[in-house]
Amino acid sequence: MNNEYRNEIMKTSLEARINEVTEYQVNIDNFKLAIEKIGNDADLQDFKSNLKELLASSIAEQRKSQIMLEVIQSQTE
Repeated sequence: MNNEYRNEIMKTSLEARINEVTEYQVNIDNFKLAIEKIGNDADLQDFKSNLKELLASSIAEQRKSQIMLEVIQSQTE
């Protein structure tokens, strides 16, 4: 296996995972703030429920991305 090529792929994968984890975090922060802002507004409870589902999904997906990031990091050290 070509080590230089492998290293380039790992570097690209590492950068992509870092970006992915960061993007999930931005969404998580935004969902939490929006949920707080909606509070008990009766007209927005369906929207709030959707945001809660998106929040839970984003947290789970971010954790998966973090695991893959850790795996890639362990191979590049």
